[in-house]
Amino acid sequence: MAVSFIRVDDRMIHGQTCTRWALEYPCDGLIAVNNAAAGNSVLKAAYKSASGKKTFVWTLDEFKEKCQKVLDSKDNYFLITKNPLDMEKILVEQGFKPGINEVIIGPCNDRPGTTKLGNNQSITQEEAQALENIMNAGYSVEFALLKDEAIGNWKKFRGQFGFN
Repeated sequence: MAVSFIRVDDRMIHGQTCTRWALEYPCDGLIAVNNAAAGNSVLKAAYKSASGKKTFVWTLDEFKEKCQKVLDSKDNYFLITKNPLDMEKILVEQGFKPGINEVIIGPCNDRPGTTKLGNNQSITQEEAQALENIMNAGYSVEFALLKDEAIGNWKKFRGQFGFN
């Protein structure tokens, strides 16, 4: 297995959280996919120093180019995006098949136009559509800041966004 954990987290890489999740899912390195972060050398450096693990910060196009190398790697990686839209691009549009079928939704800050599902877990209608598409592509979508703080599966919340 080359991808051991898939997460959406608006902070992307946060040392304490990565450390806690790595206890549940073996991890040699992190792959953060976000066009803005990959194009910002200061952010990129901050993310690379946050976890103490081998860390890559790639654009969506870079991930698409390198994803087979990730799958062929002997190392286990966390795949992290900043938002559900980027994760949808990877899992649904690009058709990346990581070999695991659970996507964990971490912090999604309260913003204008969002629906609050739980503590620090708010999503827009557009993000809800992305999660619906991810679920329909065969993934289980769980909302959990940390493993022991899960608030439920996407199926529990999807009705609030007009999906049935």
